[in-house]
Order: sequence, then C-alpha cells, then structure tokens
Amino acid sequence: MNKRSVKNSRPVKPSRNGAVRKAPVRKTSARKAPARKAPARQPAANPEANPAVNIATVSVVQVMARAAARAHKYRVGQSVFYTSSPISRPGASGSYEVVRLLPSDGDDYQYRIKNPGEAFERVAKESQLELEH
Repeated sequence: MNKRSVKNSRPVKPSRNGAVRKAPVRKTSARKAPARKAPARQPAANPEANPAVNIATVSVVQVMARAAARAHKYRVGQSVFYTSSPISRPGASGSYEVVRLLPSDGDDYQYRIKNPGEAFERVAKESQLELEH
C-alpha cells in the first residue's frame, strides 16, 4: 500500500453556532416566469384611412387594384428597344429580349435584358425600354 491509496478520514468539525447548515435558496430566473399576453389590437374603423390594415378587412378588389398599379409593363420573352443613358456606351441601344423581371429600384421596375449579339445580359430600368413593333 502506498500513501495515495489510503484515505485518511478526518472527523467532521462542528459548526460554531451548533445549528444545522441550510442549503442556499436559489432565485427563480426570468426565463421561467409566466409569459404575458399582448393586448388584442382593435381593427381600424375605416380601412382606407389606415394603410397597415388587418388582412381580413382588405377586399379582393383592393388587392387587385394595388397589384395593377404596381405591375411590370413588359413580360419575359418580349422584344423591347433599349435606349442607353448618356453615361453608358452609346452603342448599347438596340433591340433586346426581356430575360427576367427584377424588383423596383425606387420609381422604376428593373429588367434583365439580353441582346442576341452579346454574350452577357444587362439590367435596364423600365424608363429606358420601349415596346418594339
């Protein structure tokens, strides 16, 4: 036997006041607190007055009117005439085909267009395009 394998048992020292020691009390965390419910929102009396309206109060006609007001003018596959801006190359103007519809950039919608004679695609604003006849 070596010294490390033998445990020396020491007697337990009594506490100073002689009372039994209690386990510390744990505080409850904020995560376990019951969740509070948010107050229910009241729908607006006039849906036209409030642009952020509950979806249940919007009619189909209103949705269609908004979609028609904010729709792309040209469709994928259409031939369009591209007029380049004075900043870009003057030789870029010509006949192009709409390849993809892109989201609006402020006022204008954007399109990805391709000329059959070029190996790359361009991005053009709706104001730079005209319907080719």
